[in-house]
Amino acid sequence: MARLILLNKPYGVLCQFTDPGGTSAHATLARYVDVPGVYPAGRLDTDSEGLLVLTDDGRLQARIADPRHKLEKTYLAQVEGTPDEATLEAVRRGVRLKDGLTRPAKARAIDDPALWPRDPPIRVRKSVPDSWIELTLSEGRNRQVRRMTAAVGHPTLRLVRWRVGDWTVEGLAPGEWREVPLESSRT
Repeated sequence: MARLILLNKPYGVLCQFTDPGGTSAHATLARYVDVPGVYPAGRLDTDSEGLLVLTDDGRLQARIADPRHKLEKTYLAQVEGTPDEATLEAVRRGVRLKDGLTRPAKARAIDDPALWPRDPPIRVRKSVPDSWIELTLSEGRNRQVRRMTAAVGHPTLRLVRWRVGDWTVEGLAPGEWREVPLESSRT
């Protein structure tokens, strides 16, 4: 029977099980998940944290990761400054990046979420306020959220993937995972 695992990937962890050549100073997924045959369905950058879905089902992995399926992914982004409604509307329409216009996204300002502390903490500048936004995307370009927020003048300081489809990282501490029965999971 196929397996589906939800992992809260900590900050600074490579989104792979091995470190070819052993040259990276970063931990890999092998430190947290000792389940043979599962692989990430999509990726999170080393400096991003939150929900990572792993499975041993190749078809499910493709359905989760492939942008053609438009599976929504929700991110909580702590950004420099406080985006106004016009800025959020620009994100909702799509942002022009070097590799083209992004698909429209859902974007809204949110109160500071009750998250685990990040280690190391983000850099804080007393002269520049920060705030949180929630972004829901249906595509997954390389470093897309970071590039989008930078393009609209609010660089990302901390990025947490909160949800992939119906699955959420809620209730998982960094490095913790839980297995989800496939018959009760939907994408």
